Amino acid sequence: MESTLTPPWPLWRRIGFRFAFAYLLLMFNPISFLEIIPGTSGIMEVLNAPLLFLTEKFNQYFLHIAHPLVMPNGSGDTSFGWAVMYTTLLLALLITIVWSLTGRKTMQYHRLNYWLCIVLRYTLAMVCFMYGIQKVFALQMPFPNMSQLATPLGDFLPMRLSWMFLGYSTPYQVFSGAAEVLAALLLLWRRTVTLGALVAFGVMVNVAMLNLSYDIPVKIYSIHLCVVSGYLLWQERRRLIHFFLLNKPAAASVLFTHTFPKKWMRIGRVVAKTLFVVVAMGMATVGAIEYYMVVQEESVKKLPPIKPDMYEIEYWVQNGDTTRASFTNDGPWKDVVFDYNGQGSINAVDSMFRVRYGRSYFSYQPDSTGKTLAFRKMAFDSLPIFTLSMQWPDSNSMLLHGVIRKDSVMMRLRRMHRHFQLTEKQFHWLSEANR
Repeated sequence: MESTLTPPWPLWRRIGFRFAFAYLLLMFNPISFLEIIPGTSGIMEVLNAPLLFLTEKFNQYFLHIAHPLVMPNGSGDTSFGWAVMYTTLLLALLITIVWSLTGRKTMQYHRLNYWLCIVLRYTLAMVCFMYGIQKVFALQMPFPNMSQLATPLGDFLPMRLSWMFLGYSTPYQVFSGAAEVLAALLLLWRRTVTLGALVAFGVMVNVAMLNLSYDIPVKIYSIHLCVVSGYLLWQERRRLIHFFLLNKPAAASVLFTHTFPKKWMRIGRVVAKTLFVVVAMGMATVGAIEYYMVVQEESVKKLPPIKPDMYEIEYWVQNGDTTRASFTNDGPWKDVVFDYNGQGSINAVDSMFRVRYGRSYFSYQPDSTGKTLAFRKMAFDSLPIFTLSMQWPDSNSMLLHGVIRKDSVMMRLRRMHRHFQLTEKQFHWLSEANR
């Protein structure tokens, strides 16, 4: 029961809160915290089943966004993502109508608002920390690999351009990650929640603008994170206006001042917060460190006798017919990049491989004797697309021959010792010219 000692809320605020409470709890379900615990995927599937069912029915009879709906697949802005958002909006509207008709006697919702802000505060802290710690270790946006450096700039999509822009500068990526981690840490303590919400709002608005401006498919989620941080700031609007705009004294915040009358409640609060920090943030940190060590090892991993570099195809013999396969359109492939960690690409559009930005990406693996080279579409594929015999006439030349698409093929590749100026990571305090 709400306190009768505080003044009643105006009608618009009561209706607005009912909608915000329903929508934000549906969108940021506190039960989702279970996802950080290993082995809970089955439980989450059961708990999410009702919303999935309603989303499919709403889409079938009302929304008609797409059929069938495309589930999240690395993109959060799939037809399913939009259908979930619209379904949540409709459910929140229905809940608001029913709640407003049945709860007309309740004049304010301070206690419910307190618990809503608790859920949003810790959800925002967890998201900021998980994304931020990845950036602190420069893991979210990797430095452009050799295949990307060999791709003409105009062939990239906006998202990949932005990813390489951020991944190019490790200091900038670490800086942006540190801002997210700072926001998360500030959100953990009641005295610094407002400052944490301000930092989070600034960070998330920047993230949302990047997603909108560069067509990065996390628009729905990033905009909602702006809404969450904005909601927390809205609770402190009078204090913020007094401090920043009116140059007046700002009263102490009472938003998260809540008395727990029983001892077990006070102990439970401390235990829950400690578990959140240790489990959620601790696991995220440990996972980032482990992934960082793997990435550092793989980024310099060579697979002898392949020498990572860009290789020009000097000639190509197919079924006995010799063609010159240089940087013109005379040959099937123009150049091949053998990058570190068994990844590579071909300057061609070949459907056998993963075609992106005008290049065909593959995974390669030489055998233990260094005499054959297996090409796979993905590194985890059990069977190669094809395997070619390999010879090294000299230190900079490679001969590959075998069968590709039932055709007998032999090609000679020459190592180009290609240097990309972008890899130098130049920085000048003194710049005598505009480069």
